[in-house]
Amino acid sequence: MIRTRWHWLVALAAVLSLSGCGYNEFQRLDEQVKAAWSEVLNQYQRRADLIPNIVATVKGEANFEQETLTRVIEARSRATSINATPELVNDPAAFEKFQQAQGELTGALSRLMVVAEQYPQLKANAAFQDLRVQLEGTENRITVARNRYIKTVAEYNVLARSFPTNLTAMIFSYSPKPNFTVQNEAQISAPPVVSFDKAASK
Repeated sequence: MIRTRWHWLVALAAVLSLSGCGYNEFQRLDEQVKAAWSEVLNQYQRRADLIPNIVATVKGEANFEQETLTRVIEARSRATSINATPELVNDPAAFEKFQQAQGELTGALSRLMVVAEQYPQLKANAAFQDLRVQLEGTENRITVARNRYIKTVAEYNVLARSFPTNLTAMIFSYSPKPNFTVQNEAQISAPPVVSFDKAASK
């Protein structure tokens, strides 16, 4: 009887210790990170699914710059070739590769939209304009999903690095997770250089 009671006391102490050292908080935040990451992937996939229709519509413009179109197709291929599993958020190298591929696709699509402005037939094409609106909406959703992920991972990483919860992190292998960076944001957001003389000569 005394031994059984002692076992219960030890178990209770262990539970209280885990709770006080952030174990339950790690569980909660880890699930939130997974959910936020899943939403990021959903929005990137939504964008990837739009691109074939955009490319097909643009190809209808006989004089459209093939190099710009090819860059979009190749960037989409690289981005979708990465197997973005839930475990990717625990692999800094794989995460960076994923981020770089998506950034390149963002840049290629931005250039495509700017160049498309120089083609009156495309601007008047209702199907293309509808796809453009869908793409803009998807880019906004990507931004929202990324920001939510960044915030959740930042909260998780603070817990993983702070004392005494960092001891719990070491015991249960809760390592800090990689996050989106602004390493190539300047390049992505910079407007592409468009030769109006070239466009006018077509």
